[in-house]
Amino acid sequence: MASVLVVEDDQFVRSALIRHLTEASHTVRSVGTALEALREVAHVGFDVVILDLGLPDLDGAEALKMLRGITDVPVIIATARDDEAEIVRLLNDGADDYLTKPFSVEHLSARMAAVLRRSRGAAAGGEPPSRVLQVGGLSIDPLRRQAELDGTALDLTRREFDLLAFLAGRPGVVVPRRELLAEVWQQSYGDDQTIDVHLSWLRRKLGETAAQPRYLHTLRGVGVKLEPPQ
Repeated sequence: MASVLVVEDDQFVRSALIRHLTEASHTVRSVGTALEALREVAHVGFDVVILDLGLPDLDGAEALKMLRGITDVPVIIATARDDEAEIVRLLNDGADDYLTKPFSVEHLSARMAAVLRRSRGAAAGGEPPSRVLQVGGLSIDPLRRQAELDGTALDLTRREFDLLAFLAGRPGVVVPRRELLAEVWQQSYGDDQTIDVHLSWLRRKLGETAAQPRYLHTLRGVGVKLEPPQ
């Protein structure tokens, strides 16, 4: 079972979610504003956050960006909006999944289970490799989810680590962007900006740039590869 934070200002919806999630044996905390959510996440370790977009103090899309600045906890967006462009933007901004209101408890439970499987490393790709991956001065331990560069620990977000570990498992191989979206993001669609943004953050932490790459090399129109510096 999971520890869940419900971020919802509608008291009726909030109470219903708390009741049903509690009945499903989840541990539930709830707040009604974005700022309260940020405080909760900063001090409590949750397994998943259910985030409403129509919050009174801050739009949920902005709240999502702020959450992503401090945590990698999986976030499921709950929204009455069904604009496809906005949904894609939210997924690109770090949401793990979304539900359009009204939704059933069974639907929510299924989405939560899928997100938790992915976040716990039990997605379709199987269990992470047990061996430590070594690429030049990079050392990646998939089981402990730790990475080092020349003996110094790297402070990576969950998605940055997943991207680095996936590429490190295929050193020197050009991985198509579509495969990265499917395997790292578990998305069948998306745009290149999603990957480019995470590559940019990852390069910064590896001490390199797109113009002067050391480990991460992008082949325009083809894909990305990780290899040791020459």
